[in-house]
Amino acid sequence: MDTTPAPALAALSADERAAILDAVRDFAATELAPHALEWDAARHFPRDVLRRAGELGLGGVTVREDVGGTGLGRTDAVAVFEELAYGDPAIAAYVTIHNMVAWMVDAYGSEAQRERWLPGLVAMDDLGAYCLTEPGAGSDAAAITTSAIRHGDEYVLTGVKQFISGAGEASVYVVMARTGEPGTRGISAFLVPAGSAGLSFGPHEKKMGWNAQPTRQVILDEVRVPAENLLGGEGRGFSLAMTALNGGRLNIATCSLGGARWALERSVAYVHERFTFGEALAEKQSVVFAVADMATELEAARLLVRDAAAALDAHAPDAATRCAMAKRFATDVGFRVANEALQLHGGYGYLQDYGIEKVVRDLRVHQILEGTNEIMRLIVGRSVLAA
Repeated sequence: MDTTPAPALAALSADERAAILDAVRDFAATELAPHALEWDAARHFPRDVLRRAGELGLGGVTVREDVGGTGLGRTDAVAVFEELAYGDPAIAAYVTIHNMVAWMVDAYGSEAQRERWLPGLVAMDDLGAYCLTEPGAGSDAAAITTSAIRHGDEYVLTGVKQFISGAGEASVYVVMARTGEPGTRGISAFLVPAGSAGLSFGPHEKKMGWNAQPTRQVILDEVRVPAENLLGGEGRGFSLAMTALNGGRLNIATCSLGGARWALERSVAYVHERFTFGEALAEKQSVVFAVADMATELEAARLLVRDAAAALDAHAPDAATRCAMAKRFATDVGFRVANEALQLHGGYGYLQDYGIEKVVRDLRVHQILEGTNEIMRLIVGRSVLAA
């Protein structure tokens, strides 16, 4: 089976791009932002809102149009996800993970797999989950122990996946499991449908942030899947997973941009309204400098993300390195900007009603998932030293 990624999709015209971003901006402002604090407090996963996101084309942003996808390249997709995250980074982050799953099926799936799964995923009637991490294999993803043993026309999967977004809600789980030798070449990817015998889930994790999306263990106890559910060919799972993470890293980086931009804009408004010692905070040099640094770093991060997205669209040989650079820098900057926004709000920033502390909590995990920022430094440093 051919495991070459799908061809890069054409960039939008300026008018098309503006129209799409306006639609996403309106969706985020009406469907996400007004409910973000409530969903966070109630730990509510808004399936109905996700379906409406699917109607807008947000369930298959980089999926080809023949199965209902929006068909955008990465350069346009990162702009879409930033606008979504401006409304609620937690829900936007799940949408990007779902999109990563849909992209994997589109890029590496057989025609039968694409026809079976993508219409529902694109519409967000069906949701997707990405299952790589295990309790004993996080950054060292090649050390996974979940097994997939061939029995006739089936594979039998046994193992536990950790920190899985959408677990218990998804219709399909892309599961990386070991079919062969130790190391990367013995890993394959499988499409595991919800409701499969032997598939169960751990309790909901109690998290610092991302409370509006479920995170649970995925437990596979001799789950039988047809051999036709193998994605991309036996032994190709690790390569597929890492390729998908290039896009995933850009997506989570741009979620940091959107959340941090929201926090910065709230801070700018606040320092004009808040008076201390007879003058607005905005008149104080220390505040002016803080805002200048926040805006500058955020713009630098955005440019780095756009550069990496263009490299991914062009299949540049150093695309993975540039994605790692962008992910590390943008998620560090995003958290730093959000945290500084809290500081500028003083005690009010610590209150839930203002929303700043939620963004701080939501953005913190971006420095950990899709490859920790320490791993991003390893990728970049080794690439530079090998040049």
